Amino acid sequence: MKKWKKLLLPLAASALMLSACSGGGGGASTAAGGDSGSGGSDKKEITIWAWDPNFNIAALNLAKEKYAKDHPDVTINIVENAQADIVQKLNTGLNSGTTKGLPNVVLIEDYRAQNFLQAYPDAFRDMSDKIKGADFADYKAGPTSFDGKQYGIPFDSGVTGLYVRTDYLEQAGYTVDDLTNIDWDQYIEIGKKVKEATGKDMLTQDPNDLGTLRVMLQSAGSWYLKEDGVTPNIAGNAAFKEALELYKAMFDADIVKLNSDWSQFVAAFNSGDVASVPTGNWITPSVKAEASQSGKWAVVPIPRLKDTAGSVNASNSGGSSWYVMNVDGKDAAADFMAATFGSDKDLYQEMLDKIGIIGTLKSASEGEAYDKADEFFGGEKVYADFAKWTTEVPNVNYGLHTYAIEDILSAEVQNYLNGSKDVDAVMNDTQAQAEAQLK
Repeated sequence: MKKWKKLLLPLAASALMLSACSGGGGGASTAAGGDSGSGGSDKKEITIWAWDPNFNIAALNLAKEKYAKDHPDVTINIVENAQADIVQKLNTGLNSGTTKGLPNVVLIEDYRAQNFLQAYPDAFRDMSDKIKGADFADYKAGPTSFDGKQYGIPFDSGVTGLYVRTDYLEQAGYTVDDLTNIDWDQYIEIGKKVKEATGKDMLTQDPNDLGTLRVMLQSAGSWYLKEDGVTPNIAGNAAFKEALELYKAMFDADIVKLNSDWSQFVAAFNSGDVASVPTGNWITPSVKAEASQSGKWAVVPIPRLKDTAGSVNASNSGGSSWYVMNVDGKDAAADFMAATFGSDKDLYQEMLDKIGIIGTLKSASEGEAYDKADEFFGGEKVYADFAKWTTEVPNVNYGLHTYAIEDILSAEVQNYLNGSKDVDAVMNDTQAQAEAQLK
């Protein structure tokens, strides 16, 4: 139990940097679950915790509806909680040594999964007998498996894209091809020309949100932690240094429109104030919300790092997976998850068509829903592109301390951006603080 507390208490103290892919959702906070960690006789009632009524909850309702056709004897209770509340309730329940009141199935953000799996793997049902990790996008293996066992049912893809305003590019003398498969240095140079020609910033950023750094790192197969998922990997990390330097270069080039929250982020591109949005595919509905801009957008692969060997034009931002808890009803819950999110290609087609969810089940990465041309994006088959890029995302181990390190790093990045520290000092100081705090 001491190990569990040591690993998870930093999560409660860390700032929850939640984006559309990983946050949102309020609502009911009560839940039912079994009271025995060892199982017992399976009930025909399943309780599931998740967040975001328009995304994850909507997907659950589709799965529930399909499953009920052949399993009318199973009752599925979907309980909406904010993601922060789910994290807190899991920490509280599992730290107390009891699973009473916990759900049968819980949605956990991929960046947080290893905290729970490594600290208390007995709390979760091993799903290796129900699904194969190899059936899903390769990069999902890192967060959803532990000690040779497949615990998570990989869910949505946070695969990234570079959303670009084609009309602004044309005014600056560029085409979509000029922004396809480029590096971040080229992106910055194009951004300067676009601003000169149009007066529009190239992108919007909240300097306290490190999502862009995550995207840059994963494109090079690197992370804040070494492959063991525990040891800080900041000082001496070439990919991290290049990412930091590029991040500062964007601000120094005066191509960034500052924002301080989600609403300002969305307003920046809906109002036409920025020429591109480099982020996860979950932003697609928000981009399309401004109908007057239909035909003025395209999506190309995310830029890569130029100087770091192995960096590719594919990365990830966010995403989550389902976990069956080791409580009464665990086998019924496992059957439900395996039959739906674990294998049902038609369900994923429906989720994409009705909700815009791109899953990570390989066999569901093509079909009619993916093959549709989207007139908003100039007739581009954007979902087919995202499905392809999902297979190219490098696999990294998000490990135990992603948010704990970002708590340290967010302050250090501000020191770097305002010029009070150079890049090496920022990296060395972050490394030292992480090593001291995460022993």
